[in-house]
Amino acid sequence: MTDSSSALGQERAAVADACRRLGAEGLLIGTAGNVSARVGERVAITATGAVLAELTPDQVTVVDLDGKIVAGALEPTSELELHLGVYRRHGAGAVVHTHAPMATAVSCVLDELPCIHYQLLALGGTVRVAPYATFGTPELAESVLDALDGRSAALMANHGAITHAPTLDKAVEHALLLEWACGVYQRAAAMGSPRVLDERQQLAVIEAALARGYGTTRPVPPAQEGNR
Repeated sequence: MTDSSSALGQERAAVADACRRLGAEGLLIGTAGNVSARVGERVAITATGAVLAELTPDQVTVVDLDGKIVAGALEPTSELELHLGVYRRHGAGAVVHTHAPMATAVSCVLDELPCIHYQLLALGGTVRVAPYATFGTPELAESVLDALDGRSAALMANHGAITHAPTLDKAVEHALLLEWACGVYQRAAAMGSPRVLDERQQLAVIEAALARGYGTTRPVPPAQEGNR
């Protein structure tokens, strides 16, 4: 087995693992949704019609960046062009598209998910809702690609959600974060009008996160260790 085929085999397994995790979290239902990851000039992507919560590596197809099948016995997802568009335009390493219930509900009502919590800044802030278009069409792909400009996530009107990241693990984390944020918004909106972080508040969060290394573990300085 060559290094490239070994890497693709690992990526097919990783895509299957990601689907099963997203299924366990309730973000993927039945055959609805799709996941992919890029290795060089190849993309490992879920097959159309596969039950994602039970996905196996042989149900992950490998295509090139033009969509030509190079490995696997199953046709890729009908949203193949959307995934390839995200790789071409946004330089992603992985893409996750779900019909997660909270995100889908928000996509049926709002034109954008406002930045009501600072953790949404990990996705770029306000999450845009791409206009509705039939699944698998160039019109849908184009509107979603526009909604993703400067963002790691978008909602798809009356459809679902999409996230991307440099790695598959991070794209999955983004999908989970987006679903959480949509749930928070729904609960807040049920009680009143949610407060939105303004530009000054968002900038302050970014500055604080950079200064403190937010989101990363750090060892205790030696001087403090000695005082324990």
